Order: sequence, then structure tokens, then C-alpha cells
Amino acid sequence: MSRRSERVAEQVRFEIARILREEATDPRLRFVTLLRVEVGADLGSARLHWSDLRAEGDAAIAEVGRALEGAVPFLRRRLAAALELRRVPELRFQHDPSLAEGTRTLALLQEIDREPR
Repeated sequence: MSRRSERVAEQVRFEIARILREEATDPRLRFVTLLRVEVGADLGSARLHWSDLRAEGDAAIAEVGRALEGAVPFLRRRLAAALELRRVPELRFQHDPSLAEGTRTLALLQEIDREPR
């Protein structure tokens, strides 16, 4: 990834996280955490990897995913206003289970540590 792509990816991550936290009205989006953003070489597309620790199970994760996809036009408009880019990237959201898996792993390790020896 080029230096410019990295910079744009970080700007997109920061702004989308801020918009979700401060401006989104859909309650399903309140606890979404953006883990990383990958921007294409031409800066025309961005893949946003997200997680939500409250969303347990496939149905809840799918519901949050639908909410994110439905918010794409709003997010792109707000992103265009916040960033000085010639072209606002197309946004694609992808669930990343690594945060939830890490939390489960830590809980298991703590459980093992509490067991009598």
C-alpha cells in the first residue's frame, strides 16, 4: 500500500468512526468498532473491517451489517464533506471476528487460571 493510500485509509477510518459515534441515529450502529480500512490503489474503493462486541450470533452480526450497508449513502456524503478528496471512495463493510475471538480467548485463559490446581 502506498503512503498516500495509507494516509487516506487512516482518514477514512477516523472520519467514519466519528460519524458513526456522533451522527448516526440507527441504534444498531452505536457500538460498531472499525478495526482497519483498506483503500484501493486508485483510492476509488475502501473496505472497512468492523466488529461489534454486543452483536452475538450470526443473526445479530448480519443485522448490524445490513444497517451499515444501508448507511453507506449517508456515510459517503458526510465523508465527502469532511475530507478533501477529488473522489470519495466506494465503501464496503466486512465483519472481522478477530476482536470477539480475542475476547473469548482471554475469557478462557482467565477461566483456566481460576481453576484449582
